[in-house]
Amino acid sequence: MKEIRIDFEKCTGCRHCETVCSLQHFEDKINPALSRIRIYVDMENDMHIPILAGPYTDAKCTSRYATVIGGKEYGKCILCRAACPERDIFFEPGTEVPLKCDLCGEPPDPACVKWCTSGALTFEEVDEEKEEETA
Repeated sequence: MKEIRIDFEKCTGCRHCETVCSLQHFEDKINPALSRIRIYVDMENDMHIPILAGPYTDAKCTSRYATVIGGKEYGKCILCRAACPERDIFFEPGTEVPLKCDLCGEPPDPACVKWCTSGALTFEEVDEEKEEETA
């Protein structure tokens, strides 16, 4: 199985991924609010962190753990991928339809990965057994 992998240290914050994702899903619309990937900007630490849209949940919070990136700890909600009632990220503006990364079609060919010039996003084969061992 292949999935999009993120190298947070390589993200430059160019936001090409947001642009091409919105164009891929909404013809002739460049709007980051329509994208299934968002760039969280940590201005204090000069970091840009790509976040892929995950599943919808009607629970108020499913993120239980803080995440450490580059030695900085980020709170539960900041990097959560879920569309949930606690925040408006990953909902289509105006319709409130939850957005989820669909890897751009069949066969999967993610536009965000193709247009990521820094190499922060890659589309890689994942060994499911190894993933289960580290989880």
